[in-house]
Amino acid sequence: MRKILLLSALLFHILTQAQTTETDAIIKREMLERKIPGLQVAVVQKGKIAFSKSYGTANIQDSIPVDNRSVFAINSITKVFTGVAIMQLVEKQLLSLSAPVSQYLDLPKQWSGVTVRHLLTHTSGLPDVLKLMDPQTGSLGSLKNEAAVWEKLISLPMEFAPGEKFSYNQTNGELLGKLIDKLTAQPFTDNFIQSQFRVAGMKNTVFGDSRDVIPHFAPTYFWRKYIDGRQLEKPVLVNNYYEFPQVRRTAAGLNSTAEDIANWLITLQAGKLLSQSSLSEMWSPSTFNNGQPTPWALGWGMNKFRKKYRAVGMSGGGRAAFLLYPDDDLAIIVLTNLGGSYPEDFLEEIAGVYNKEIPKADPVTNLRLTLRKIGFDKAISFTQSEMKSNPLFRPNEFELNEWAYRLMAKEQYKEALEIFKLNVYLFPNSGNAYDSYGEILLKTGDKQNAIEMYKRSIALDPNNEHGKKVLETLLKQ
Repeated sequence: MRKILLLSALLFHILTQAQTTETDAIIKREMLERKIPGLQVAVVQKGKIAFSKSYGTANIQDSIPVDNRSVFAINSITKVFTGVAIMQLVEKQLLSLSAPVSQYLDLPKQWSGVTVRHLLTHTSGLPDVLKLMDPQTGSLGSLKNEAAVWEKLISLPMEFAPGEKFSYNQTNGELLGKLIDKLTAQPFTDNFIQSQFRVAGMKNTVFGDSRDVIPHFAPTYFWRKYIDGRQLEKPVLVNNYYEFPQVRRTAAGLNSTAEDIANWLITLQAGKLLSQSSLSEMWSPSTFNNGQPTPWALGWGMNKFRKKYRAVGMSGGGRAAFLLYPDDDLAIIVLTNLGGSYPEDFLEEIAGVYNKEIPKADPVTNLRLTLRKIGFDKAISFTQSEMKSNPLFRPNEFELNEWAYRLMAKEQYKEALEIFKLNVYLFPNSGNAYDSYGEILLKTGDKQNAIEMYKRSIALDPNNEHGKKVLETLLKQ
């Protein structure tokens, strides 16, 4: 019996070492390719932190290395904590997801059709408060204070009827914060601390932005090619300054560590924050008015609603991301200090270290890994072949679109072009797919074909006002 136990321990050690080596290789490759200064990664498996490691430099100015206490801005990952806070109110019967928000808050009459569910799934159609903020810093700008921002916001028209479309919108987060404030009779910041952070043992998770003094903080950097209106010979690394006024902090105000988020996910799955029935509801897609599923779950925006190896999660600021596999006792968390590093691109590859089947089950991960080897120009032909042989390979329009835009943000225009082209091939009746394809064609200098794509987009979606404006401008040139 003792020999069997020793053999089991030896095999476990060998497996763990192999997983560590493989994870290290992925992280170091991605840090090199994406020029990421510093990074934390944590892996949760079977209710415990199975892997936690820090890489690179947290603070470049003072050459401070990343360690497990380094605190990173997690931006929109904050929204999943807000989603949990709302579901806690639902469990206490203080709130109904299907109720109009105006049942709880004093809102303009034109907002009366917006429900709590619309806010969580970004299908509200409300005007976006972010458009009233300073575009460079996120500050309140010329409106001076939050009251002035609110007065301006409620005077703006709806963008579309609630439930008709998906539109990522920071007003949704502001209203969710107001609901939490009112129904808990305390600021949402206090509610998060008491009802989530303390329960999960999150000692390094705090609200704040560039104005706040945060212990062990890893500043965010960006690579920039343009400074003060002039183009540089080569990109330089710059500091990022940002403000999250109180009205926005339910949407993007948190800073945390990979281990804190790992402990929160462990606590969440253990049923200590929400019941299992509430978790199931929170992680299920809602539907648009036409019955089609929304891309977002209830406050969770990076989801893979597939039959096997389903995953839920969130990304933030193009610098932090996590995925949780509820049915497979696994979660991957990656936090970086580089805006535009998009760690969501390689989360499922890391998950594949712990479960080899996961990358095969995800079309975007499958495409990403394969096209790295065979070339992005083979995107359509590979997809055709894979769809015939692999029943799990069914690419999602929203995920492909998001991936292509991330490629475009990194100025990988040729690669982005092929993915947008693939989306049009797979979803020929989508006005949004043609609109996006038109955008990348303009980036690559193909004006004539861009015009044709915008025309097709508008024909498929007559309400595409953005496309109409772009097309009008192009036809005048």
